[in-house]
Amino acid sequence: MCGIAGIFHLSTPKPVDPLRVERMCDAMAHRGPDGAGVWTAPGVGLGHRRLSIIDIAGSPQPMASTDGAAMLVFNGEIYNYRELREELKGAGAEFHTDGDSEVILAAWQRWGPDCVTRLHGMFAFAIYDQRQRTLFLARDRLGVKPLFYAPLSDGSLAFASELKGLLAHPLLRREVDPLAIEDYLTWGYVPDHRSILQGVMKLPAGHTLLLRHDAPLPAPSQYWDVSFAERRKGRAADLEAELLHLMRQAVTSRMVSDMPLGAFLSGGVDSSAVVALMAEASREPVKTCSIGFDVAAADESTYAEQIARKFATDHRARTVSPDDFEHLDALVGMFDEPFADASALPTWRVCQLARETVTVALSGDGADEAFAGYRRQVFQHGEDRVRSLLPQALRGPVFGGLGAIYPKADWAPRPLRAKTTLLALAGTSEEGYSRAVSIIPPELRQTLYSPEFLRLRGDYRAEQPFEEVMRKAQARSGLDRAQYADLKFWLPGDILTKVDRTSMAVSLEAREPLLDHRLIEFAASLPEHLRVRRGEGKWLLKKTMQRYLPDDILYRPKQGFVTPIAQWFRGPLAEQARAIASSDALVRTGWFDGKRLAALADAHIAGRSDHGRLLWQLVMLDKSLAALSG
Repeated sequence: MCGIAGIFHLSTPKPVDPLRVERMCDAMAHRGPDGAGVWTAPGVGLGHRRLSIIDIAGSPQPMASTDGAAMLVFNGEIYNYRELREELKGAGAEFHTDGDSEVILAAWQRWGPDCVTRLHGMFAFAIYDQRQRTLFLARDRLGVKPLFYAPLSDGSLAFASELKGLLAHPLLRREVDPLAIEDYLTWGYVPDHRSILQGVMKLPAGHTLLLRHDAPLPAPSQYWDVSFAERRKGRAADLEAELLHLMRQAVTSRMVSDMPLGAFLSGGVDSSAVVALMAEASREPVKTCSIGFDVAAADESTYAEQIARKFATDHRARTVSPDDFEHLDALVGMFDEPFADASALPTWRVCQLARETVTVALSGDGADEAFAGYRRQVFQHGEDRVRSLLPQALRGPVFGGLGAIYPKADWAPRPLRAKTTLLALAGTSEEGYSRAVSIIPPELRQTLYSPEFLRLRGDYRAEQPFEEVMRKAQARSGLDRAQYADLKFWLPGDILTKVDRTSMAVSLEAREPLLDHRLIEFAASLPEHLRVRRGEGKWLLKKTMQRYLPDDILYRPKQGFVTPIAQWFRGPLAEQARAIASSDALVRTGWFDGKRLAALADAHIAGRSDHGRLLWQLVMLDKSLAALSG
């Protein structure tokens, strides 16, 4: 795991100052504390910060191909590199290291841009080909590893693993995109189709970018997508056996490391499944770690301890409390862009705990998106049945009218929040699901903005690109489209961003076996009744894991990695909530209604409404904007 950065001149191949590339890399030193390197040639410069995991002494970067014609900087891991190396050797390639970086170079020289289709893993890399005078940028299929890029005023393009790498370049403009504020308040993060800064872009997951000197900046090219259009046939028992094989393959391939390895263990189905398969494949006790909370309703640590005992792991645990908010500025600094998934705080803490004993940790991320494990997906499945029975012309006015007058019940469980359900049923399948995924609905956002911001926003709504992703999905049903949007929009923007930044902040490599693309493709082909059955998501996955995990782990209500921010904002963090309406960074934008923000904070503290997530979003936005302007 590493950090990469570089500069490429799209027009005249001007000299690149190696110190400029070095500063970009140094801004991401946490991603690679074990080594650094810079290489330049006319019109191009590549930089690298290394976290040594495999072939510790033999794979420094930037790395040249055997013939010196191509130069690579690479962030990630290629899990099938040994098999590829043997194949490439058979075709005449020579290797001088034992790592995966040299395999990428040989794959590029044999297959060109199509090399990415042969790579199984998580990656973001750049290859400069001196013969073709091209720069090739690539990002893995699911977006586990990030890559930012931006055209600059001198005719060059800069790229980096994190936004802070670009911020180290003096020509990068720091002008906030107001549409990114709309996106952020809707989702709690800035999705991959946008950046908080105007002119900065993120290479989408499953895409490449091929740049040439004396040529305009092209659009990214997609090399992978997941299809929900086909349905597997066969007995459930056979599909269960295939699923177990794929899961074992995914876990064992990610256990290859020359450094100490462990796992995150929350006590939920997914992380418990990963730990169970690691224990099955390991001769030594698996090193596991978990985080608990000082609020009992949000604490799952007892379930993690149960799994640790069952599989005799070397387990360690800690507790997160409101005192950890003293480190909020450090958390903001990890993300560069505003990021309001409150589980980032315990994720950072569990990464810190893991890093004390291991350098690599496996997680359970990805199964909810792939196997329909979110409650909202199960609700979507049921709501679409209602939509299929009643035409839109009837549903819109009837359910919309009822939803408008029904009281809002933030305190109630989701099935009892009739207002939310009625408004979802009033719209299309895409509109209903975007409402379910979003944090702040459009009606509430409208009241937060100033007239100036409403003018800047115009007709744009953050839900529009999400709904477009659903409409364009290769899918048969609303459940298919919901899962597709979660994999393409929510997963890279929220979950994978959270894990990448918090793990890399402490120089820990996090690996996601349940995001093996072959496993994702298999899950997308399952009939709906093997994903959702009798109101239960992840049906086949849970049935498969019955041989390993007890029922009270598999079938208890999903809790998730939730931070008790609502309670904290009514107690030890109440003053933080009150201060947000007059915060300097938000006031300076002129984009918010200060009186409205103050009223929301007062209502939350008094217990009349639950605005905990909104207050957390505003706190994180305020601190992020302050950091960007500093």
